[in-house]
Amino acid sequence: MADRKAETNAISGQPQKAIMDFDPPKKPKRNKYALACALLASMTSVLLGYDIGVMSGATIYIQDDLKISDIQVEILAGILNLYSLIGSCAAGRTSDWIGRRYTILVSQAIFFAGAVLMGFATNYAFLMAGRFVAGIGVGYALMIAPVYTAEVSPASSRGFLTSFPEVFINVGILLGYVSNYAFSKLPTHLGWRVMLGVGAVPSVILAIVVLWMPESPRWLVMQGRLGDAKTVLDKTSDSKEEAQIRLADIKEVAGIPENCTDDIVQVSKRSHGEGVWKELIVHPTPSVRHILIACVGIHFFQQCSGIDSVVLYSPRIFEKAGITSSDQKLLATVAVGFTKTMFIFVATFLLDKIGRRPLLLSSVAGMIFSLATLGFGLTVIDHSRHRVTWAVGLCITMVMSYVAFFSIGMGPITWVYSSEIFPLKLRAQGMSMGVAVNRLTSGVISMSFISLYKGITIGGAFFLYAGLALVSWVFFYFMLPETQGRTLEDMEGLFGNFKWNFPKNKNNNNNIKEVSNGDGNGNGPSGQVQLGSKLS
Repeated sequence: MADRKAETNAISGQPQKAIMDFDPPKKPKRNKYALACALLASMTSVLLGYDIGVMSGATIYIQDDLKISDIQVEILAGILNLYSLIGSCAAGRTSDWIGRRYTILVSQAIFFAGAVLMGFATNYAFLMAGRFVAGIGVGYALMIAPVYTAEVSPASSRGFLTSFPEVFINVGILLGYVSNYAFSKLPTHLGWRVMLGVGAVPSVILAIVVLWMPESPRWLVMQGRLGDAKTVLDKTSDSKEEAQIRLADIKEVAGIPENCTDDIVQVSKRSHGEGVWKELIVHPTPSVRHILIACVGIHFFQQCSGIDSVVLYSPRIFEKAGITSSDQKLLATVAVGFTKTMFIFVATFLLDKIGRRPLLLSSVAGMIFSLATLGFGLTVIDHSRHRVTWAVGLCITMVMSYVAFFSIGMGPITWVYSSEIFPLKLRAQGMSMGVAVNRLTSGVISMSFISLYKGITIGGAFFLYAGLALVSWVFFYFMLPETQGRTLEDMEGLFGNFKWNFPKNKNNNNNIKEVSNGDGNGNGPSGQVQLGSKLS
């Protein structure tokens, strides 16, 4: 039947449709060019991951070599997050000025300088200077990678592609853990310097690779470079029609007439980033205010649930759980990094299939359970005079479980969600605010963990993190609407009602459009209604 040629209906005069004509449209193949661009941009996140991972083991040897206190260790481990605030705040305006691509290049150059300084550090003050420079580079990379990826990705795979920065953070953490183990056999004074200095190598490679990447099409439109933007959109869209729709949507947001087809046009100064802070903070619309709260909230809660405490201080946690051998602690830490990395790959394939909200809420629920159980296990060990084997096993399992649940939802969705919800003209600065909150919270958590567990016990610290994760679940449930499948230009319409009622399929109601080619009632020649969604 499906192979039979269409016949003419004697009554309607319209060609009859074969069965295959009524099949749902096939999902477009993943755009390889957009995939390559997203991969290259997201690889800059390796820098942060490597620094976090390598510092967890390096501090053991730094403390022995430089004879520093636990307080100094806390500051050394966590201060990079505060330094990165400078980079993330500056990156928004820098990316509006010189473009997303060259901002990535700037981040690599700054981090390279920081890694070299840390590798040659002769004392604690010198080491802190290197952390300062590296932190600024990390801040730049953290802000720009998800913004660039979101702007270059087609809507059909935006969730998949914009989760890449978190993927590479995890890859970097795993590489840092492996570096700890690989160089742990070197003399103490040399080992930690090699661990930190090796981080300069990927920054050089990434800086060279960035030169082959195209500029963000949305940034090009905001500069009036329509011809260049069209070229990039043709390459990064699933079809020519989608590229035209994306260009029309961006032009509308940029205030450029739809019928303007010149390769270069004049744009208002506001397209270069001026006046954005006023619209974002001083006089925001209800939608923008809601978007900003959602962005700041998801970044705050991602970090306050204690992920950096687990990643940075996993050797200490395993020591508290009863593992005393340095080799065993480092191997267990490598296992944490491996688990975290494997589950982030699972998340990338689920984001565009089951949506942001279900994945996020499930992830946080698992984190709450894992943190509470870890707190219980550590409390049992803390109050036991003898080794409690089952409690040791429980603690190790719950650490793995916690990082797995984090990686499958909370980790990637924070970057995906915050990079896609802001209006175009506010995206760079809005995202930089989210990253600033992320790094500030991370800095406070990582710089206070040792003092915290000494004050309320290590079990109590994880009970506290579990309570904060519970609060985050409530916030996400009421404040974050589903964004799966929506265009970047349509996001603003999802926010601003503050009714806290976001049905699971609310967005799907707007994805149905009638195509009127015949009777004016949305029916085509054969009386069909065409279903589809407007692509970005």
